Amino acid sequence: MEAQDYKQNLPQDSIEPVEAATPAPKTVDSDSKPAAESVLPSLLGAPEELPADGGPAWYVIHCYSGYENKVRHNLEQRIETMGMKDKIFDIVIPTQEEIEVRDGKRRSVERYIFPGYVLVNMALSEESWYVVRNTPGVTGFVGMGNNPTPLRPEEVNQIIKRMEAESPTVKVAFKVGERVRIIDGPFNDFRGNVAELDMERTKVRVMVNFFGRETPVELDFLQVEKA
Repeated sequence: MEAQDYKQNLPQDSIEPVEAATPAPKTVDSDSKPAAESVLPSLLGAPEELPADGGPAWYVIHCYSGYENKVRHNLEQRIETMGMKDKIFDIVIPTQEEIEVRDGKRRSVERYIFPGYVLVNMALSEESWYVVRNTPGVTGFVGMGNNPTPLRPEEVNQIIKRMEAESPTVKVAFKVGERVRIIDGPFNDFRGNVAELDMERTKVRVMVNFFGRETPVELDFLQVEKA
């Protein structure tokens, strides 16, 4: 089947990129279109030309935020049933570990680095493009011009480095200048404003009113909560 035959099966509207947003819980608005960081090229429409058989490279496909794992599962099934293991080699959803501190509790969560995007290592051809593009949940390829564009090696290395980071990122519910309440230690139940955040040491410096004077107090993230 020629490439132009495949295009007849595709929606004619192109995919427009939007600004990056903070990853949210996996609830999906069917009208929303999440965006990735600047490492990814802009989203465009269906390809005009495809190579007869390209070499292995990493490509990026777009789906609605919250459907990343479903798309990977669907694509894995299609690769198996359509005998495409020699053309489509790997599927990766870029994630990284994050420590979330909220209400005096610390928990480890897995966050998507690029919500709404899935990486596929494949040899691009008309057949492999058709299998990926028509996978349920996939809304398009990321590319330059009208063709899927592979990630550069430095972009792939950057993503892998973030995924393999030894120290997880830390997310807190408060920021500099906000009012917090101390919930543990000798200043328990004191309130003050956040003066400084030390993300590496997971420490916060809070200015509290002590005997009529503003006094800086250094605390662990677990010792304070947003007032």
